[in-house]
Amino acid sequence: MTTQRWAQRCAACIHERFRDYEDRFRRITSRAPERFMNRQWTQVQAETTERLNLYAAIVDQTETGIRRLLENRVADGRVWAAARADYAARIAGGDNRELAETFFNSVTRRIFGTVGVNRQIEFVHDDDGPVRPGPSESLCRVYPLADPIEPAIRRMLSDFNEVRIAPAVMEKVMPRIAERVEKQLGHSRPARIEMIRHIFFRGQGAYLIGRIVAGSRVIPLALALLHEPAGVRVDALVLDTDGLSIVFSYTRSAFHVAMENPGELVGFLKSIMPSKPEAELYSAVGYFKHGKTVLYRDVCRHTAQCTQDRFRLSAGKRGMVMVVFDMAGHDMVVKLIRDRFDSPKRTTRNKVMTQYAFVFNHYRVGRLIEAHTFEHLSFDRCWFSDDLLDHLTTEAGQTVRLENDRVIIDHAYLERRVTPLDIYLKEASAEKTDAAVVDFGNAIKDLAFANIFPGDMLLKNFGVTRHGRVVFYDYDEIVPLVECRFRTIPRARTDMEEMADEPWYTVGENDVFPEEFSRFLGLSPEHRDLFLSRHADLLATDFWTAVQDEIRSGHIRHIRPYALRYRLEQE
Repeated sequence: MTTQRWAQRCAACIHERFRDYEDRFRRITSRAPERFMNRQWTQVQAETTERLNLYAAIVDQTETGIRRLLENRVADGRVWAAARADYAARIAGGDNRELAETFFNSVTRRIFGTVGVNRQIEFVHDDDGPVRPGPSESLCRVYPLADPIEPAIRRMLSDFNEVRIAPAVMEKVMPRIAERVEKQLGHSRPARIEMIRHIFFRGQGAYLIGRIVAGSRVIPLALALLHEPAGVRVDALVLDTDGLSIVFSYTRSAFHVAMENPGELVGFLKSIMPSKPEAELYSAVGYFKHGKTVLYRDVCRHTAQCTQDRFRLSAGKRGMVMVVFDMAGHDMVVKLIRDRFDSPKRTTRNKVMTQYAFVFNHYRVGRLIEAHTFEHLSFDRCWFSDDLLDHLTTEAGQTVRLENDRVIIDHAYLERRVTPLDIYLKEASAEKTDAAVVDFGNAIKDLAFANIFPGDMLLKNFGVTRHGRVVFYDYDEIVPLVECRFRTIPRARTDMEEMADEPWYTVGENDVFPEEFSRFLGLSPEHRDLFLSRHADLLATDFWTAVQDEIRSGHIRHIRPYALRYRLEQE
């Protein structure tokens, strides 16, 4: 059989498996409206995990099929170069061409174990991505705004008939929505609302996403719906970029939203959240792998030519498990697993990787940073000072090596850079630090409600986003909350027990004593008092056992992705 014929069979196999992935992805996504209307929250979380793991499962199957198909020609670069050309013709003109290219690359990297990029057999884009036209009629519905604007908003809400908002609820909320839109819009006319036709579902929430266009002004518009036992209601209205960016945060699980052209949808979202990286937007709508591809291309563009903004060790206290470095001009950090862990850590490399996989699969509610796993990264030596390279090869020599003029990193996690909470509390204003201390407690509680116990609650393991949100990023001791055993410290029976340096009582591996938390948090006296004034219940066993009981009963708590000021306060 000729090389071309092998290539055609290879390309056809990969294309067929990609179409299978897309079909199954859409099938899972299509269940979201029914789940929302039936209040099937447990199934929502299960299908979130199912869809998240779908890509890797199908790439696994594709790799197996390709190895069986090509046999001894599986590593023949000529076959793969021709397969890429054949595959490109098959996907040309398709709405999901970029995703199809990412899928092809995933298969080749599995087969070849590629270090860096192989331009002969992979799809490579060195530019900023395709120029996207304005939204098509298939993506958006348009509502001209006239005075008064309430009728247009009423029509817009009525058009989303997948979710049935009761007429009484509509009448109650309509004036409040119109008032806030009027206030934001001012006297800008003419104006129109452009709403994405499909609803964004996530957890117990449904979100109507669009924008108000008035001349050169573009105002984000998002309506958050909840389905409570009494029915569907509009809970919140977001009309600013920062608020919407938090709704689409990299600390949350992905939305389930029907889409014919993912690139067009992402382009629309980028127009109302211009500061949010396109990679995060792809991840936010469920295309995590392509989001990772876009992120990698961004990093490659950023490191294409050496500058003075070289890699450096990240700010903050030295980690016991991870080495972390970043670049002054980029908002990502690179985390590597150390070869040896500082005492008293008793983990292993494999366990750390398992912990990161656990976080990847867990339903995230706004407090866990999205971590992208990368293998076989390759950077020019010029990006590393001698001191940094020596540090990395000494502390993470199993992961980092120097080959000629390239630094090869075999396994890394890339995350958005945040300010470590301990540094933030020293450098930010009093108003901002007070807010962060309160949100620190909120973060611990949100994690608990999501069945997460952080393990190590030191300030240095938490960070503050650019929006002032407190998030957690130290995953090596994370455990499901229901596996913890929360206990009250037994009362000492003798003076000797009272004065003992070590606990005189037995402590199991998963035993947790909440009353000890205040000693380990590391807050200043003023911040400790503030923390306890709002979150003293975190130091009581009753809080934790009550949350465990709630989780075991099957109750899933909705954690809103927006601040109180956005709510319409309909109660």
